[in-house]
Amino acid sequence: MNLFDVYPLIPVTPVKALGAKLWDDQGQEYLDLYGGHAVISIGHTHPYYVKRIEDQLNKIAFYSNSVQIPIQKEYAEKLGNLSGYPEYNLFLCNSGAEANENAIKLASFETGKSGFIAFSGGFHGRTSAAVALTDNPKIIAPCNAREDFQILPWGDLQAVELRVKEGNIAGIIIEGIQGVGGIQVPSPEFLTGLAHIAKDFGVKLILDEVQSGFGRTGKFFAHQWVKDIKPDIISMAKGMGNGFPIGGILISPEFRASYGLLGTTFGGNHLACAAGLGVVEVLEQEDLIQRSADLGVQLKESLQDIPGIVEVRGQGLMIGIDLDRDAASVRSELVKKYHMFTGSAATKNTIRLLPPLNIEWNQLNSFITALKEVLAQSPILK
Repeated sequence: MNLFDVYPLIPVTPVKALGAKLWDDQGQEYLDLYGGHAVISIGHTHPYYVKRIEDQLNKIAFYSNSVQIPIQKEYAEKLGNLSGYPEYNLFLCNSGAEANENAIKLASFETGKSGFIAFSGGFHGRTSAAVALTDNPKIIAPCNAREDFQILPWGDLQAVELRVKEGNIAGIIIEGIQGVGGIQVPSPEFLTGLAHIAKDFGVKLILDEVQSGFGRTGKFFAHQWVKDIKPDIISMAKGMGNGFPIGGILISPEFRASYGLLGTTFGGNHLACAAGLGVVEVLEQEDLIQRSADLGVQLKESLQDIPGIVEVRGQGLMIGIDLDRDAASVRSELVKKYHMFTGSAATKNTIRLLPPLNIEWNQLNSFITALKEVLAQSPILK
């Protein structure tokens, strides 16, 4: 049997990892500036995290949500306190796409409406409803396309209000910072305006923090850079488990729960909650959220004036670097010559940086030096 060939692969086989470093099957060391799509939040193979999982594995790894699972309540309490949402409720699942599916479904249940608004450049997942709100026609199968799901221009509050006034809109979904879209940061005015429209028209505001959550941006959630934004639902995954599959939604206390409304087999299992607890405890113990904020400022300042860089965007350790050329060849050179992983984006001239939050400044500085050298080797005339 062969694997279904849907991934373009970097010709590297990692077999060991620690912190922000990877080693391949030939013993070559690599610097991980991408964290496997922002998944590695507290560093590869963090010893506290590993022990948390090992200890739980030696007790019980799994039972379904048909029994009491006290570690879920322990996780919910710690997550609520650290995130600043202690009054919200938690529903656990397995991935970002599943989190967004449940957010969409819950908003539709609550409002009795079927329509949703998303934005150009957005990415919310590859499952049925989430992909219909993702701005990439190539991955939307005919069975996923929906006329009552609309993708509107990024930043256009007037278009949003006009569409909401037409009726049948259950929710508005937006990323705290767009990831796949090239690290596009919504303006405070845009987010605040969406919150006002949602409140005025009884529409649910969903903040997709799948990539931008868990300290990635220097706040627990990216939307917390904007004052007084309180979404109805917040979706989470990626950095939530540091590599262990876990996702979830934070739900405003205004929503009514009932038996059978949402459900999952594997979501919130003992082992997933242990992994989740390991992450939030390390984030707190090592002050990694503030570290992300501080390193992000230093990194952006150091990148600003490098020849070949057109723009630097983002918050914390969620950085987009726009080049004056296609980024693919630059990223390839960084892997082959300098042994550094970086990320791509839908915008072809963008490099995405999403390193572990415990990365050292000297490691980031080595990337800056390498990038300068790569850009200088093949200057591009604008």
